[in-house]
Amino acid sequence: MKKRQMVTGVFFFIVLAACLPFTASAVDKTDFNYESTQDLYDVCSVDPDDPNYIPAILACRAFIEAAVQYHDAVTDNKNLKRLICYGKDATIEKGRVAFVAWFEKHKNNKKLMEELPVIGLVRALAEKYPCPK
Repeated sequence: MKKRQMVTGVFFFIVLAACLPFTASAVDKTDFNYESTQDLYDVCSVDPDDPNYIPAILACRAFIEAAVQYHDAVTDNKNLKRLICYGKDATIEKGRVAFVAWFEKHKNNKKLMEELPVIGLVRALAEKYPCPK
């Protein structure tokens, strides 16, 4: 799949998730503003029985994919130090699971939970997929 098609697909799912109606659930429409690591966790950890599960999980996966693509593009094209060094067996789902586990481990650290979600995500993925020193 071409990168342009991938970006278009990711964008489509984010727009879809933002447009669907929301009912009372564990994930709230404001979580999709991605203002904090807590918001990203709320979106990525939604229960499969939640009526908003499909838009939330698609939005979570799109966020992870976009963040990792950006990380890869910047580090490859600018010769910057990689923060995440995942292997060929890494998947978006494994990244989601790693982020949720990292969050659970650090959920009492208010400073980390209030950071931008991309920072929390990169912290989690860097812990799961560390780069050689």
